Amino acid sequence: MRKSTLTFLLAGCLALPGLARAADSADPAQVKRGEYLAVAGDCMACHTAKGGKPFAGGLGMPVPMLGKIYTSNITPDPDTGIGNWTFDDFERAVRHGVSKNGDNLYPAMPYVSYAKINDDDVQALYAYFMHGVEPVKQAPPKNEIPALLSMRWPLKIWNWLFLKDGVYQPKPAQSAEWNRGAYLVQGLAHCSTCHTPRGIAMQEKSLDETGGSFLSGSVLAGWDGYNITSDPNAGIGGWTQQQLVQYLRTGSVPGLAQAAGPMAEAIEHSFSKMTEADIGAISTYIRTVPAVASGDAKQSRSSWGKPAEDGLKLRGVALASSGIDPARLYLGNCATCHQMQGKGTPDGYYPPLFHNSTVGAPNPTNLVQVILNGVQRKAGSEDVGMPAFRHELSDAQIAALTNYLTGQFGNPAAKVTEQDVAKLR
Repeated sequence: MRKSTLTFLLAGCLALPGLARAADSADPAQVKRGEYLAVAGDCMACHTAKGGKPFAGGLGMPVPMLGKIYTSNITPDPDTGIGNWTFDDFERAVRHGVSKNGDNLYPAMPYVSYAKINDDDVQALYAYFMHGVEPVKQAPPKNEIPALLSMRWPLKIWNWLFLKDGVYQPKPAQSAEWNRGAYLVQGLAHCSTCHTPRGIAMQEKSLDETGGSFLSGSVLAGWDGYNITSDPNAGIGGWTQQQLVQYLRTGSVPGLAQAAGPMAEAIEHSFSKMTEADIGAISTYIRTVPAVASGDAKQSRSSWGKPAEDGLKLRGVALASSGIDPARLYLGNCATCHQMQGKGTPDGYYPPLFHNSTVGAPNPTNLVQVILNGVQRKAGSEDVGMPAFRHELSDAQIAALTNYLTGQFGNPAAKVTEQDVAKLR
């Protein structure tokens, strides 16, 4: 599951009580397939604490206005994990959001998407978690949520209203590749968790391409999950199949987009490790999702900007460790890597700041997040990093720098205030 998306919903991913080890025998091929499916579902991102053992849980996630939750141990430890869970227990949690003890899981666990996973794949996942994962005896810390907000019974009503049971049904009129992509996007990859707008009860407004707002963008946990419909301005309608495949595989398409935050995590832990066939299928399906326009998208995010014409004027400008002069802030903190004219490096390792979907977005939220938190992304043998400036720059400085970047290289209408930065910090 995508780590940061879970921090926003109700209270999320509470520790699944650990309870019954499966039979001693397991089909090695089934276990191996389950391992791949766990990668496709990005289970590692949420259920592994920083520096912790795989799938042992304990990752703390702040929940706005509620407190902090800690993810569950899903290793086969019988005491603190899921080692005593039967297949039926596992299936009920994954596809129906109900734990072994009958408690409803909070929909931060994307069981609404996982409901579409077919029986064979759920069985393979169960085989992997029971036989392919090292048991770890580690109980997660107690969730820091007020008792009133931790009650489970309202979730029965939520599920009745918004959970649509039933595995994905292929569409005969579409190709096998399209159907495979739809199955992954709607199910295991749970793309709509970040990219589909939500209603008043935090439910996804649509769960597939027939719903009208599917993948048309959302804001969760302080990050903007961009519109990835086929709209050429608000979405990714201008992307080619090859560009989308490259982005999912590496997180970078120079002159178009670079992944950061939760999307970088998804690429590192999931998409970069999936087969070429599956990434191709995902891309094929996403590029057919009906376009959803946005009034504030006058042109595509990656079409904005050009090299700074006054870049050479920065030569000789005194650097300042304090103050909010935006040109000096850019020169002192950005120009070394992104160059004075914002062109980046020829190999694309340091990307250009113009024709960049983050700098050209109508909402500068993600740009602020990148400045605050940096970029950490590993895909294959490439390890990409940008330092975080949250400790070096004040809210006022980050606001000034952000507005300088959008004005020089991106969407000049995208503005941010010192107060906006403080809310995201």
